[in-house]
Amino acid sequence: MIKVGILSDTHIAKITEQFRKNCVSAFAGCDAIIHAGDLTDISILSTFAGKDVYGVCGNMCNPATRQLLPETKIICLNGYSIGICHGTGPRHNIEERLLRLLPGTDCIVYGHTHIPTCHKTGDTLFINPGSFQGTGNYGAPGTYGVLHINKDSLKGSIHELVR
Repeated sequence: MIKVGILSDTHIAKITEQFRKNCVSAFAGCDAIIHAGDLTDISILSTFAGKDVYGVCGNMCNPATRQLLPETKIICLNGYSIGICHGTGPRHNIEERLLRLLPGTDCIVYGHTHIPTCHKTGDTLFINPGSFQGTGNYGAPGTYGVLHINKDSLKGSIHELVR
């Protein structure tokens, strides 16, 4: 089994001690990390040294980060294809647009809306971990996702940060 920690919309320019503590707590035991964009600065990914890290840029990333990270990425873990994209535009049909952008993937991980969700539509598992820093609308708490990948199943879940 592979355990993947998923976060998005961190919106911080430098690593703080609280961010580091939250990451250690949330992603203990994870084999890999997916950051679905709006990390703001690529240095944030250094928090996950020693793990496989997959990231994409988002609309709030600085120019240097946009140069280094793609807008979309497809990875294969344990035989499953996982599409990663921050997302853009209005939220009302974002998953339809992502399906067109990342067709045939088993799982699509995205951010942008700050609304955590984990559900299956057709054959595709959608995971939006929400905003890790809790910068969601109206002071929503920080959230993240976890993806468990077995030989014959994908299972996702959403969790609230414990501070």
